[in-house]
Amino acid sequence: MATVTFRGVTRRFHGTTRNAVDRFDLEIGDGEFLVMVGPSGCGKTTTLRMLAGLEPVDSGSIHIGERDVTNVPPKDRDMAMVFQSYGLYPHMTVEQNIGFPLRTSGMPKAQRAVKVREAVDLLGLGELLHRRPGELSGGQRQRVAMGRAIVREPQVFLMDEPLSNLDAKLRVQTRTQIASLQNRLGVTTVYVTHDQTEAMTMGDRIAVLNHGKLQQVGAPQELYDAPANEFVASFIGSPAMTIWSTRLRGGMLDLGGASTRVPDTVAQLAGDREVRVGLRAEDFAVAADGETGLRMRVDLVEELGSDGYLYGRAALPGGELPLTVRVDGRHHAQIGDTVTVLPNTRRLHLFDAATGERL
Repeated sequence: MATVTFRGVTRRFHGTTRNAVDRFDLEIGDGEFLVMVGPSGCGKTTTLRMLAGLEPVDSGSIHIGERDVTNVPPKDRDMAMVFQSYGLYPHMTVEQNIGFPLRTSGMPKAQRAVKVREAVDLLGLGELLHRRPGELSGGQRQRVAMGRAIVREPQVFLMDEPLSNLDAKLRVQTRTQIASLQNRLGVTTVYVTHDQTEAMTMGDRIAVLNHGKLQQVGAPQELYDAPANEFVASFIGSPAMTIWSTRLRGGMLDLGGASTRVPDTVAQLAGDREVRVGLRAEDFAVAADGETGLRMRVDLVEELGSDGYLYGRAALPGGELPLTVRVDGRHHAQIGDTVTVLPNTRRLHLFDAATGERL
């Protein structure tokens, strides 16, 4: 087991005008499950490939434990990688695929058989030992790829979007299996995905990247409840946080005709200025008759059984504000209705209008 440390790691590809990864600093604890998440092109896969030794580091350093591995060849880094495409040999059986890295390392056949059997039992692959990849489902192939990584007993697991080829039901099932397996093995794991739902449900901590820069790192609930900036606020959470511009004056925030006082610490820090205000769907409530708030016309209703979401627009002095409101799944407004929506002012997120940083 080992910690993984990035110190000022930078990577720029030839012919580009900005760094793919820019001065990346992060320490991943021994046995931690860290998920890197962000939109396509944010630098997360490049960061993983630099850790694996598949991509050079232009500046900075990468350490595994106390060892600087920045320029160490991939085969000498004691890591195992699970790819999106599984990377299985089609002519080999499940047993042969899992045991392949042990065979190439020269491990005796008897010892190899014991290691393969341990991995097979752990992953529930016993009935599939003599099948070839073409005879397996996507979820089964991914478990075989995991088995091949496990038998190596590496210091670090690296996973690059391993569930992206699976259908929705299998994704949920397999991500639960991976998280449970990692917890049992206790191996330091770095997992890359663009799916923030995967990140929220799997990781001990989440590192959010955008344009090659680390935006925030923390526990899933920390990122959800206290996003460091507007990007993290809008990226983490489904549906996305509603964010709009308004004015802060004398500690009072204009909320479309109504106003609310912000905490004194925020008022002293912010002064009088334009701010960006954010609220999550569950922090709006549909008002009872006679209450005043934001008037929203319902454009779309999303039915999810016990819950539902109303999507619509509310008129504000500066224009229309797209809103998403979580409601009871059985009793709610319908498309075309106009409802009054009340924001929970205790759950407001405030961001600097110029920098996007949290106030």
